[in-house]
This record gives sequence, structure tokens and C-alpha cells, in this order.
Amino acid sequence: MENMVDKQKIKRNQNKKSVLMINKSVSVIILLMFNIVFASSLFAQFTEDYWIRVEGGSFIMGCNGEGEDCYPDERPAHKVTVNSFYIAKYEVTVQEYRDYCNKTGKTMPQEPPYGWHDNYPIVYLTWQEAYDYAKYMGCRLPTEAEWEYAAKGGKKSKGFKYAGSDNWDEVGWCYENSVRQPNAVGVKAPNELGIYDMSGNAWEWCSDNYEVFYYENSPSNNPKGPEQGLGKVNRGGCFAFDYALMNTHHRRCLDANVRGTGTGFRLVKDIKKK
Repeated sequence: MENMVDKQKIKRNQNKKSVLMINKSVSVIILLMFNIVFASSLFAQFTEDYWIRVEGGSFIMGCNGEGEDCYPDERPAHKVTVNSFYIAKYEVTVQEYRDYCNKTGKTMPQEPPYGWHDNYPIVYLTWQEAYDYAKYMGCRLPTEAEWEYAAKGGKKSKGFKYAGSDNWDEVGWCYENSVRQPNAVGVKAPNELGIYDMSGNAWEWCSDNYEVFYYENSPSNNPKGPEQGLGKVNRGGCFAFDYALMNTHHRRCLDANVRGTGTGFRLVKDIKKK
């Protein structure tokens, strides 16, 4: 009799274990399906239309103007060659960064006084946070040389002062026209390559370290910045700064750990060799 009871207990325990295993398996499957769906929505912006192919080539990097047009760190103007790459048509938006935070458990930066708007560029990010996002997406931050080459229009450049025009108001948001806050990405006119907001709206983190006199001995092929620097490079100007800083050669240094009020970023990815 005791043996029969024991066998029944064993059988019930086995049934319970089987049910638990089935429940766990179902939970894992559901979790996997959720991750797949979430990942699909997260990467949905990475359609063919999201990227601009920038054909590699040579250009004059820096400022070759006179007087107030040039800062010491923008000189000397020098010839640089970069390889082909893809660059995002738009700056990373609030919605895109929020989706990433929801997926990874990261925390959104402090909400700005004007509030979060999904189609505004994400700001208040450190360099590392921008770098981590780019890496998670299978992308990277642009080098300073890539950024300037793309901003100037690459092989399609018409020699404009700003990214796409000699009229700053046509292409960028700055102190003079923004009411002290960013605006939705892609509202102003694009540059020659079809890239938006490379002048104004938000400063953009580059991968390079910043050094004032780096241009005096910068490599001519695919420069990646000095090994050490005072901070990291920002490019493009932003809604809170004067329009003159939106020109395509202006450089800005910002400590990598600072959450700049108007500092965001855009993505770049390498072109896979066939």
C-alpha cells in the first residue's frame, strides 16, 4: 500500500514538473517572440531610405577664409581623403532613443524645460551614451573628417558655407530662429546629399578626441583624431548658438561626460566589402 502511495506521489510530482517545464518553455517562446517584435520595431527606422550613401573622396578640411570666419583650431585648411560610408539622413530622435531605453533598461536623460517631443533630436546625452546607442544598433559615430565631408556635400558639394546653402535660415535652427529649443528633424532643407540638420538643431558628437592644433599634423587619409585630447568633438551648431557656428568647418570641444543642453548625434555605418 505504501509503495502504491509513493508511486502516486512520484507520478504527481513528475506531472507537476512536466507542467512547469511546459510553462517555462511557453514563457521563453513568448519572451523570444516579444523580443523579435520589439527588435523589429526598434530597427524599423533602418530602412534603405534612412541612410545616405556618401561616396568616398578628397576634400579641403578646415577653414581657408580670413578674419573672423576662421578660428585657430580650424586651421590650416588641408586636403583629406575618406572612404565611402553610410550616414543617417536625420539626427537620432527622442522616440528612437526612448525605444532603445525601453528595450535595454537604460534611463532617459533629464527632460528639458520644453519637454520631450518624439520627432525632436535627442539631447542631454554624454558621448558614451551616444557611443553605446550607436554600438547597440550595429553602427558608430562619425569621425570628424567624415562628418565634415558629408556636411559639405561630398562629391556633390557646391561649396556652400552651411550644409546645403549659403543662407543659414534655409538649412538650420539656431539662436536667431529657434525660440531657444530644437525643432523636428528634417524640417529645414537638406544639403547636396539629402542629409538634414547638419547645420543647427543639435550639436552632434563625433568619435574623435579634440585637440586645438590637430590640423597641423593630421593624417591625410581617414583621420580619426588624436589619441588624447581635451574632450570630444562636437559639430554643426545648435538651436541655442549663433548662426555663424553652423558653418561646415566650425569645431567645438565638449567634455565627454557633459550632457550638453543642445548636444545630440547621428549614426554612421561602414559599407560592407563584397
